[in-house]
Amino acid sequence: MTEGLYGSRTGQNVLRVGLAELVGTYLLVLAGTAVAVAAVLERSIAGGGVDSLAVALAFGLGLVALVNALGHVSGCHLNPAVTLALAATGRFPWRYVPAYVVAQLAGAVLAALTVWVLHGDAARDQAVLGASLPADGVGSGVVLIAEAVVTFFLVLVIVSVATDPRVPKASAGLAVGTALAVCVLVAGPLSGGAVNPARALGPMIVAGRFDALWAYVVGPLIGGGLAALLYSRFLAEGRQPADAEAEAEAADDAVDASR
Repeated sequence: MTEGLYGSRTGQNVLRVGLAELVGTYLLVLAGTAVAVAAVLERSIAGGGVDSLAVALAFGLGLVALVNALGHVSGCHLNPAVTLALAATGRFPWRYVPAYVVAQLAGAVLAALTVWVLHGDAARDQAVLGASLPADGVGSGVVLIAEAVVTFFLVLVIVSVATDPRVPKASAGLAVGTALAVCVLVAGPLSGGAVNPARALGPMIVAGRFDALWAYVVGPLIGGGLAALLYSRFLAEGRQPADAEAEAEAADDAVDASR
């Protein structure tokens, strides 16, 4: 076995890690879309109306909790863009990719069904179950770019804090959750801020709305892949300046000793 995200081990029982991904994706998508539906339907939380900030916080704080709860089990990918990016850069076995992606999609669909049950038909008919859809006047091209950029940011943070031994493990969950919240806030006004093909597809499938579907799938895959490639090829091998100086001094000493 090799080490995966957050200290998890690749090569575990596929049913075990698949279940963790299904449950984790279900809870993440449920948290964010339930709050989004409440906002659209103008339902309150503790007397105040729900707004877009609450949606971003629900996704971000939900991810913080799930990374700490499930990160050591499956790596807490919860996102096909993360899984495929890691596999493409050799940090995750390709043989596990189908199980992870299917589990993530199933979790997102179940979350959308749960939101429908909890909030009734209005959640599907008026709020589209919190699906990520292009804002008025926003085309598929803008959605593609927005989703690619924010997913690049999210995956860069994930591979930085969850795979590099130089980063304190205790900070991983907070860093990744904060990154997701920022991504939702940035892309939300344009694309709804899916940052995740499973999160986009789950509500779309149940609601029967597929606006700019391809952009919500392709954008995160491109952004995530580029981020993982950048870190793997150019940043992961970085050394502290003190280490480089020590190595240079050792090389000079070796040269002097050979004279």
